[in-house]
Amino acid sequence: MRKTLTALLGASVLILAACGNDDTGAAHNDADVTFAQQMIPHHQQAIEMSELAETRAASPEVKDLAADIKGAQDPEIETMTGWLESWGEDLPGGSEHGGHDTSDTPGMMSEDEMAELEAASGAAFDRMFLTMMIEHHEGAIDMAKTEQEDGEYPDAIALAEEIEKTQSAEITTMNELLGS
Repeated sequence: MRKTLTALLGASVLILAACGNDDTGAAHNDADVTFAQQMIPHHQQAIEMSELAETRAASPEVKDLAADIKGAQDPEIETMTGWLESWGEDLPGGSEHGGHDTSDTPGMMSEDEMAELEAASGAAFDRMFLTMMIEHHEGAIDMAKTEQEDGEYPDAIALAEEIEKTQSAEITTMNELLGS
C-alpha cells in the first residue's frame, strides 16, 4: 500500500511539474502577442454574432453553423488568454462588441453594423449574418496567415493553421447557403 501511495505521489509530482512547465515558457515574439490580443476580441465578436443567430435566424443551417462557430471559438479564447497571462502580456479590453478598437483588426464589424444585425430577424438576418461572418472570417484568416509567417510560438502557429483551415471551410459553407 505504501509503495502504491509513494508511486502515486511521485506520479502526481511529475504531472504537476509538467503542467506548471507547459509549453507557454517557450519562445514567443511580438507577432504571437499581437495575434492573441487581436484574435480574442475578434472571436468574442463572432460569438456575439452567433448568439444573435440563436433567436433571430430563420434557417436551421444558419443556426447550426452559428452554434459550430461559437463552439470552436470559445475554447480558443481560453487558450489564447492563457498564453497572454503566462507571457505577462496585457489582455484585450472588455468593452462591448468584442472589447477592441475595430479600426486595426481585419474583419471586425462596427458598432453600427452590429446594431443592424441585432435589429434584423428571419431571412434578412440570415443573409446579413452570412455576409458579415464571411467578411469576419476573411479577417481572421488574414491574421492567421500573418501569425504563420511572423510568429514564433509553436502552439500559436498551430492554432493559426487550424483557424485558417476551419474558417476557410466555413466560408465555403456560408457561400453555399447564400447561393453564391
